Amino acid sequence: MNLKQQTDMKKFSLLMMLLVASFGSFAQEAAAAAEEETKVVIPEPSLGMSTTELLIITLLVFSIILLFVAITLYKSFKVIYQESKNPTPYKTKEERALEYEEWVKQHGEKPSIWNKLLSLKPLSAEKDLEIPHAYDGIKELNNPIPAWFNVLFYGTLIFAAGYMYYYHIGEHGERQDDEYKTEMAKADLAKQKFLAKSASSVDENSVKVDPSQIAVGKGVFDANCIACHGQNGEGLVGPNLTDEFWLHGGSVKDIFKVVKYGVPEKGMVAWEKNMSSANISAVTNYIISLQGSKPANAKAPQGEKYDAAAAEAVAN
Repeated sequence: MNLKQQTDMKKFSLLMMLLVASFGSFAQEAAAAAEEETKVVIPEPSLGMSTTELLIITLLVFSIILLFVAITLYKSFKVIYQESKNPTPYKTKEERALEYEEWVKQHGEKPSIWNKLLSLKPLSAEKDLEIPHAYDGIKELNNPIPAWFNVLFYGTLIFAAGYMYYYHIGEHGERQDDEYKTEMAKADLAKQKFLAKSASSVDENSVKVDPSQIAVGKGVFDANCIACHGQNGEGLVGPNLTDEFWLHGGSVKDIFKVVKYGVPEKGMVAWEKNMSSANISAVTNYIISLQGSKPANAKAPQGEKYDAAAAEAVAN
């Protein structure tokens, strides 16, 4: 930069300094005037500050913004001035390419981690990768398989070999069918523990004919069942319970299941929420004891005939 340029830059810097100083003086005068006004009229405080304080803060913020703009303009004008005096020569595309090649030669071309993972080759090596055919001027490169794909592929092979040995050859782990059996055994054990803790462990699978429950069952029957089935089981709204014909099976398990879960479509309510398992078992045994009693005014048979001996033979 010559002497004239230095002189012009000094003049420009002095002008910016005078501009900032004059604005600071104006801010002080405005603050003083505002303070004089507040002596006469004192407005209500805003945000916990007086009008004078708000005005001073506003002027300070504005001063900072103005200073930032002045500095930015100063630097911009400085660059423009330097370029007008000593313009930077324009470089062609060929010159920039040569500079890049020189930089590669000086610093060496080291592939990045990304290029290593994807097995990417530099642009300078593309000619060696070209496959000798082209379609509509489009050439194909014989790039190698990416490293991440090889790692994934061989990793799956190793995992498959380990899985085969662990589960099928060495039999160290349970296969799906074995896991199913184990889980079912655990479920049965949990069910047995639950039934053991409950007040009664009787259900439709474990109920048995027990004549000792008939007396208790008669009391349950009289309290809950005579409205539909009659005083002696002869049948009213519900079917006759004293003959050999049954709508839903005549075994002890079938009767227990009907009493417990009901038959909603036939009007038979489910008693599992209002009657304990012990009482359901007792009333089931009482109903079985009514077989062949032939009460008066018995309702006509309904359903299919149940043969206990034949059913037991089929079950065995």
